[in-house]
Amino acid sequence: MDAKTRAEHDASLQPFSEMMNYTRADDLPPEIIADNCEKLIQLCRRYMSVEDSDLVERAYCFAAERHENQKRRSGELYINHPVEVAIILAELKMDCDVLCAALLHDTVEDTQTSLDEVASLFGSTVSELVDGVTKLTNIEVGSMDEKQALNLRKMFLAMSRDIRVIIVKLADRLHNMRTLAALSEDRRLFKARETMDVYAPLADRLGMSSIKWELEDLSFFYLDPEAYQRISRMVAESREVRERFLSETIKTLTDELKKMGMGDYQISGRSKHYWSIHQKMRRKGKEFSEIYDLVALRVIAPSMNDCYLTLGAIHSLWHPMPGRFKDYVATPKLNNYRSLHTTVIGPTARPLEIQIRTAEMHEQAEYGIAAHWLYKKSGGCASLKSKEAQRQDEQINTLRHSLDWAASDDIEDAKEFLRTLKADLFDQEIFVFTPKAEVMSLRAGATPLDFAYAVHTEVGNHCVGAKINGAVAPLTHRLSMGERVEILTNKSAKPSRDWLAIVNTPSAKSKIRRYFAMATKDDDAASGRDILARDLRRRGYGISTARSTRALTQIAEQLKYKQLADLFAAIGAGKLAARSVGNKVERLLDPKPLGEKTASGGALSTPAPSRGSRRSPQQEQHRSCGVRMKGSDSGDILIHLAHCCNPVAGDDIVGFITHGRGVSVHRASCPNVKGLMEHAERMTAVEWDCAADALFRVEVVVECLDRMGLLKDVTIAIGDAGGNILSASTSTTREGIAVLRYLVEISDASGLDPLFAAITRVESVYDARRIMPGEGGEQMKRRS
Repeated sequence: MDAKTRAEHDASLQPFSEMMNYTRADDLPPEIIADNCEKLIQLCRRYMSVEDSDLVERAYCFAAERHENQKRRSGELYINHPVEVAIILAELKMDCDVLCAALLHDTVEDTQTSLDEVASLFGSTVSELVDGVTKLTNIEVGSMDEKQALNLRKMFLAMSRDIRVIIVKLADRLHNMRTLAALSEDRRLFKARETMDVYAPLADRLGMSSIKWELEDLSFFYLDPEAYQRISRMVAESREVRERFLSETIKTLTDELKKMGMGDYQISGRSKHYWSIHQKMRRKGKEFSEIYDLVALRVIAPSMNDCYLTLGAIHSLWHPMPGRFKDYVATPKLNNYRSLHTTVIGPTARPLEIQIRTAEMHEQAEYGIAAHWLYKKSGGCASLKSKEAQRQDEQINTLRHSLDWAASDDIEDAKEFLRTLKADLFDQEIFVFTPKAEVMSLRAGATPLDFAYAVHTEVGNHCVGAKINGAVAPLTHRLSMGERVEILTNKSAKPSRDWLAIVNTPSAKSKIRRYFAMATKDDDAASGRDILARDLRRRGYGISTARSTRALTQIAEQLKYKQLADLFAAIGAGKLAARSVGNKVERLLDPKPLGEKTASGGALSTPAPSRGSRRSPQQEQHRSCGVRMKGSDSGDILIHLAHCCNPVAGDDIVGFITHGRGVSVHRASCPNVKGLMEHAERMTAVEWDCAADALFRVEVVVECLDRMGLLKDVTIAIGDAGGNILSASTSTTREGIAVLRYLVEISDASGLDPLFAAITRVESVYDARRIMPGEGGEQMKRRS
């Protein structure tokens, strides 16, 4: 080194000499030296320049000094952890900045080191990587389900503007999983579940299969130790047979390749991972002894042409299985994965999977590049996608093509490209935490009100304020990535129309508008009902009687209103005149000219009762029965419906002549009919009188899970379906099963199916049926 070069080198070391006691690993005191520091330094020197490997060594010295008095829960020196993380990354041949960040990733969080110190010594890029890893480390959730795991993976990617942050975090988690035994059992289980659901899929999407498989196997070991031990034991017991099989197969293939004159190739056996075996057994319902492809062969050929020559040699030795050949060399996967896959019937008549690739293809398959994590989310017909989805697809395609360019062998600055790669695919989405540490995805620019309505409509409707990270914040506050949001509510609070200018998500705006539309409609409906009730009272009708309800329902259908509430709301809003509706009701209930007929066809000898007058009970019962005798004049015969089974128009019926009470009409399925049949001479044929204006009583029992507001919701459903409730009773068991019994008035049996359909649509109802009188009561007694 000449004098000028030495002077430049000494000047570059000045910041280190001012802020660090040691810049060479050999100078460190023995008590703070990491166990594998020499291995790390040697790995770096194999593929890095002298300047870069020296910078990594200085980062190691800096971290060792700062972690000097710290130890892990296992009792070992804390510096061992960042060194092991750096070794994992060095084996992947990651660049100098990544290794420095790996060595320093805990210094800012666990020591007095600041990001400014890191930036001044190792550069802004290393500082940004350390900051990104620290932020990801500080994310802690309280539960882990499928939705939470997906949101957490998306949040990690959104927060990691530089993909290398994720790569460092994956290496950090891998070493933590290797040393997980030092934690308590509950923490081991949670970390293992988090690793299986979040970190292993991230490694898969980055194409880092070597890290993915190890993370899955380590998680499997803690999540289901019995299954893990069982599979590992069975794999160990069959190892000798597999190794002998592989040895013979490799020898046969080696001899064949030598005959072809091929040289510089490698053939190795590849064992299936324990988690993969477990998944296959569970997915296909097979026992361990039924899984034959526990091992596979991998051939590393010198060139692409040699890959196809090797394929020909394999197929000449063993018969290929139909449909099991994949050419990922000619048509690579979206993450640029390239390899030939074939499955043949091997020497022992068992399926054998063989992969053929070059050394470059193998390195890509094992370690991947930062291009794979969102490919599976893209694709599909652009015309059916939202603008947001199309925008993300365009960014993904641009990223993929750029990475294909960066991976080419003839590009000298590919490392520089990867070093500056950014993953800005989630710039329109933020992730925040609920008070229970659950992750929630929102549109960028969302406010606490958007968050409240995303949690639940009622939470939004009763919102009075919010806390952000424990401090009270205004509802206009724009949420940022990673904030913890708590909504303050009051039962008496209501939405304000001003909120429409505050919220930023379409869902929240829609819920606020729906609230005001419903509130206005309810007020209009209440007002309209009162106005119409006054008009009907002047005409001598009640608005709640069964006849009036049927008439109003018919009028609502004629005027194209879906339900009576819409008709009332139109009257209350002044869109429909109450007098007009009253006139229609009067024409339906008292059509003119009057001329009621008897069952025999003659005119009634008594005049039609005027509005407001009362018929005798006998007249009313006979008129409203709706049944007539077949083949005879029944005009003067008293006919009544039996209360033991309450027949409804449309039911199969039979008549029984009683002593002094006329004809009693029963359902054909009534349990009492069997006894009546003993007096066959008193049985008579009856039929429904379709022209009669009759109402029928039916008993209905509803079974459901008990909850607040249940009785109200079921009652409303019955009324909306046209049923008039005469009585109701309820009972609830200790198990929380509610049994509701109603006596309902309907016009005929055709109304039962719509009635039951309306009831079963009510939340928590699981059964609704018609019963014999008294049957429901006995069941309720038994259940309770």
